[in-house]
Amino acid sequence: MKKYKVTEKIDTVQESAALYGYQNFDDAGVFKIIDIAKRGISFNFFDNLVKKFPFSFQEWAGFLHISGKTLSRYQKEEKTFDTLQSEKILQIEMLYTRGKEVFGSSENFLIWLQSENLALGKTKPQDLLGSNFGVSLLMDELTRIEHGVLA
Repeated sequence: MKKYKVTEKIDTVQESAALYGYQNFDDAGVFKIIDIAKRGISFNFFDNLVKKFPFSFQEWAGFLHISGKTLSRYQKEEKTFDTLQSEKILQIEMLYTRGKEVFGSSENFLIWLQSENLALGKTKPQDLLGSNFGVSLLMDELTRIEHGVLA
Protein backbone atom coordinates (compact mmCIF):
# COMPACT_ATOMS: atom_id res chain seq x y z
CA MET A 1 0.00 0.00 0.00
CA LYS A 2 1.34 3.39 -0.99
CA LYS A 3 2.06 5.70 1.96
CA TYR A 4 1.46 9.41 1.70
CA LYS A 5 3.34 11.95 3.68
CA VAL A 6 1.33 14.95 4.78
CA THR A 7 3.73 17.86 4.61
CA GLU A 8 1.44 20.87 4.88
CA LYS A 9 0.36 22.01 8.32
CA ILE A 10 -3.40 22.25 8.68
CA ASP A 11 -4.64 25.08 10.87
CA THR A 12 -7.68 24.89 13.11
CA VAL A 13 -9.53 27.09 10.62
CA GLN A 14 -8.98 24.44 7.96
CA GLU A 15 -10.31 21.58 10.07
CA SER A 16 -13.65 21.56 8.31
CA ALA A 17 -14.05 18.53 6.09
CA ALA A 18 -16.26 20.71 3.94
CA LEU A 19 -13.11 22.23 2.50
CA TYR A 20 -12.30 18.94 0.84
CA GLY A 21 -15.78 18.29 -0.58
CA TYR A 22 -17.49 14.99 0.17
CA GLN A 23 -17.38 13.49 -3.33
CA ASN A 24 -14.08 14.98 -4.41
CA PHE A 25 -11.73 12.99 -2.21
CA ASP A 26 -8.48 11.92 -3.68
CA ASP A 27 -6.03 9.86 -1.64
CA ALA A 28 -4.29 12.98 -0.35
CA GLY A 29 -7.61 14.46 0.81
CA VAL A 30 -8.52 11.30 2.69
CA PHE A 31 -5.13 11.24 4.38
CA LYS A 32 -5.54 14.90 5.39
CA ILE A 33 -8.84 14.08 7.06
CA ILE A 34 -7.31 11.06 8.79
CA ASP A 35 -4.50 13.30 10.02
CA ILE A 36 -6.99 15.87 11.33
CA ALA A 37 -8.87 13.14 13.21
CA LYS A 38 -5.64 11.73 14.68
CA ARG A 39 -4.60 15.14 15.96
CA GLY A 40 -8.08 15.67 17.37
CA ILE A 41 -10.82 18.20 16.76
CA SER A 42 -10.75 21.28 18.95
CA PHE A 43 -13.76 22.07 21.07
CA ASN A 44 -13.99 25.41 19.25
CA PHE A 45 -14.52 23.64 15.90
CA PHE A 46 -17.05 21.31 17.52
CA ASP A 47 -18.88 24.27 19.06
CA ASN A 48 -19.24 25.86 15.60
CA LEU A 49 -20.71 22.59 14.28
CA VAL A 50 -23.13 22.35 17.21
CA LYS A 51 -24.56 25.75 16.32
CA LYS A 52 -25.63 24.44 12.90
CA PHE A 53 -27.92 21.79 14.40
CA PRO A 54 -30.96 21.96 16.68
CA PHE A 55 -29.60 19.20 18.95
CA SER A 56 -28.99 19.52 22.68
CA PHE A 57 -25.60 18.94 24.28
CA GLN A 58 -27.01 15.72 25.70
CA GLU A 59 -27.90 14.51 22.19
CA TRP A 60 -24.39 15.41 20.99
CA ALA A 61 -22.93 13.48 23.90
CA GLY A 62 -24.97 10.47 22.74
CA PHE A 63 -23.74 10.82 19.14
CA LEU A 64 -20.15 10.90 20.44
CA HIS A 65 -20.71 8.10 22.98
CA ILE A 66 -19.59 10.17 25.95
CA SER A 67 -21.48 11.47 28.97
CA GLY A 68 -22.96 14.93 29.13
CA LYS A 69 -20.61 15.67 32.04
CA THR A 70 -17.59 14.73 29.95
CA LEU A 71 -18.77 16.95 27.11
CA SER A 72 -19.26 19.83 29.56
CA ARG A 73 -15.74 19.27 30.88
CA TYR A 74 -14.37 19.37 27.33
CA GLN A 75 -16.11 22.72 26.92
CA LYS A 76 -14.88 24.13 30.21
CA GLU A 77 -11.28 22.98 29.68
CA GLU A 78 -11.33 23.59 25.89
CA LYS A 79 -10.08 20.03 25.38
CA THR A 80 -9.39 18.32 22.10
CA PHE A 81 -11.48 15.27 21.20
CA ASP A 82 -9.84 11.87 20.77
CA THR A 83 -9.51 10.23 17.35
CA LEU A 84 -12.80 8.29 17.38
CA GLN A 85 -14.83 11.28 18.55
CA SER A 86 -13.03 13.50 16.03
CA GLU A 87 -13.89 11.09 13.21
CA LYS A 88 -17.55 11.18 14.24
CA ILE A 89 -17.52 15.00 14.34
CA LEU A 90 -15.96 15.11 10.86
CA GLN A 91 -18.50 12.60 9.55
CA ILE A 92 -21.38 14.71 10.83
CA GLU A 93 -19.80 17.86 9.36
CA MET A 94 -19.46 16.10 5.99
CA LEU A 95 -23.07 14.89 6.21
CA TYR A 96 -24.22 18.46 6.92
CA THR A 97 -22.29 19.80 3.92
CA ARG A 98 -23.66 17.07 1.67
CA GLY A 99 -27.20 17.59 2.96
CA LYS A 100 -27.04 21.30 2.19
CA GLU A 101 -25.89 20.48 -1.36
CA VAL A 102 -28.70 17.98 -1.94
CA PHE A 103 -31.52 19.98 -0.34
CA GLY A 104 -30.34 23.42 -1.41
CA SER A 105 -30.29 24.88 2.10
CA SER A 106 -29.42 23.94 5.66
CA GLU A 107 -33.02 24.56 6.73
CA ASN A 108 -34.41 21.99 4.28
CA PHE A 109 -31.72 19.48 5.24
CA LEU A 110 -32.46 19.90 8.96
CA ILE A 111 -36.19 19.37 8.32
CA TRP A 112 -35.33 16.11 6.53
CA LEU A 113 -32.94 15.10 9.31
CA GLN A 114 -35.68 15.49 11.94
CA SER A 115 -38.55 13.92 9.98
CA GLU A 116 -39.60 10.30 10.06
CA ASN A 117 -38.34 8.66 6.88
CA LEU A 118 -40.13 5.75 5.22
CA ALA A 119 -37.03 4.76 3.21
CA LEU A 120 -35.13 4.40 6.50
CA GLY A 121 -37.75 2.17 8.10
CA LYS A 122 -39.78 5.05 9.57
CA THR A 123 -36.69 6.24 11.47
CA LYS A 124 -35.69 9.87 11.85
CA PRO A 125 -32.32 10.30 10.13
CA GLN A 126 -30.97 12.10 13.22
CA ASP A 127 -31.43 8.87 15.20
CA LEU A 128 -28.70 7.28 13.06
CA LEU A 129 -25.99 9.87 13.78
CA GLY A 130 -24.49 7.88 16.68
CA SER A 131 -23.40 5.04 14.41
CA ASN A 132 -20.77 5.04 11.67
CA PHE A 133 -22.98 2.69 9.71
CA GLY A 134 -25.89 5.06 10.26
CA VAL A 135 -23.98 8.08 8.94
CA SER A 136 -22.90 6.03 5.93
CA LEU A 137 -26.51 5.01 5.32
CA LEU A 138 -27.57 8.67 5.46
CA MET A 139 -24.87 9.62 2.94
CA ASP A 140 -26.15 6.89 0.63
CA GLU A 141 -29.72 8.09 1.10
CA LEU A 142 -28.70 11.66 0.20
CA THR A 143 -27.16 10.33 -3.03
CA ARG A 144 -30.37 8.46 -3.84
CA ILE A 145 -32.41 11.61 -3.21
CA GLU A 146 -30.04 13.65 -5.38
CA HIS A 147 -30.55 11.19 -8.26
CA GLY A 148 -34.29 10.85 -7.75
CA VAL A 149 -34.18 7.27 -6.49
CA LEU A 150 -36.58 7.50 -3.57
CA ALA A 151 -37.37 3.82 -2.98
